[in-house]
Amino acid sequence: MAHFVDRAPFTAKAGSGGNGCVSFHREKFVQNGGPDGGDGGRGGNVVLLADENMHTLLDFRFRSKYEAQAGTDGSSGRCTGKKGEDLIVKVPVGTVVREKESGRVVADMYEAGRQKVLLHGGRGGWGNMHFATPTRQAPNFAKPGMKTEKHEFILELKTIADVGLVGYPNVGKSTILSVVTAARPKIANYHFTTLQPNLGLARFDGQDFVMADIPGLIEGASEGAGLGFDFLRHVERTRLLLHVVDISGSEGRDPVADFDQINLELAAYGDLMERPQIIAANKTDLPGAEENLDRLRAHVDGRWPVFPVSAATHKGFEPLMHEVAKSLASLPAFSPFEEEDAEWTEGDGSGYTVTRENGVFVISGPAAQMLINSVNFDDEESVNWFHRIMRQSGMIDALRAQGAQEGSTVRMDDMEFDFVD
Repeated sequence: MAHFVDRAPFTAKAGSGGNGCVSFHREKFVQNGGPDGGDGGRGGNVVLLADENMHTLLDFRFRSKYEAQAGTDGSSGRCTGKKGEDLIVKVPVGTVVREKESGRVVADMYEAGRQKVLLHGGRGGWGNMHFATPTRQAPNFAKPGMKTEKHEFILELKTIADVGLVGYPNVGKSTILSVVTAARPKIANYHFTTLQPNLGLARFDGQDFVMADIPGLIEGASEGAGLGFDFLRHVERTRLLLHVVDISGSEGRDPVADFDQINLELAAYGDLMERPQIIAANKTDLPGAEENLDRLRAHVDGRWPVFPVSAATHKGFEPLMHEVAKSLASLPAFSPFEEEDAEWTEGDGSGYTVTRENGVFVISGPAAQMLINSVNFDDEESVNWFHRIMRQSGMIDALRAQGAQEGSTVRMDDMEFDFVD
């Protein structure tokens, strides 16, 4: 069986736009053909697709870097370059995509077949046909395509289930799942037998609902101890918690203390303690169960319903499942994570900064890079256009605000020139 991986790094880059073309119409008996350089093609997008046939992020452990196809350059005859193909990246249903640096959620693939454009491809650059004017009839320059950047994300798989079975290791969660659903998880009498969530479909009172056997946790799980985060991230999607307790105390632990400790971990992780709970007091067929059951009921004092069951003998499950079905009927469907709009926009070519370094004024940023790549410094008209764009974009004012004067040295990329006010 493939290893279960529910967290993985992910680096993606949309396709850069193709460059505009510098070209002039050439035809027999046409002495001075006008500019006919075509635009570059747009780069491909990076698109996420929630695939119901995937159940783990293992593939991203072997390949974590993805890049969409770039657009092709424009050509003569006003021909626009071909658009880069979109890159479809399949992820399991329930995958949440976070920006690595900020941790904000940029995509929640909560539904099978859902598609989300994660990164947009860069725009293609304009060909020289766009720069023709009555006074500039032969522009010898074009715009480059928008260059895209790599972005780093973290993929987290969060199980989508209606009911989550929670509790200490070896309390019988997997056995209960096998009793009430057709799921056949691995069952053994040792801790952490379950190392990944197991899902099963239950049918009761005319309802179908998904139950998840979540890996057990120990004290300190909310801080990552044991299977901590691996357990807790899969509880976030559930609408109802079925809290399984070893009511017999067969391993020498106090079931009341176990119950409280699990709830402390749920509360420490977030709002999980606010989820509705039903207590399944398991292993009632063992000695000491009846006395501990009375203690647990007195302890919870009606705050949560308690149902004695025995997964080994399959007893007590009808009233428990009836209560589960009744509770789910009144609970709202889970809400997807709120997606935040990305502060970065692929290929917009905007933004620049002006700094002073050792007496040299440096203009840097996407807008500066785009501008310097657009200019043919061997062509007078192109240089004039360069100065005009610097003034229109506010670069001249920004240089002046930093203290630049006539004749000051300005650096943009690897190009240095004198400041002309």
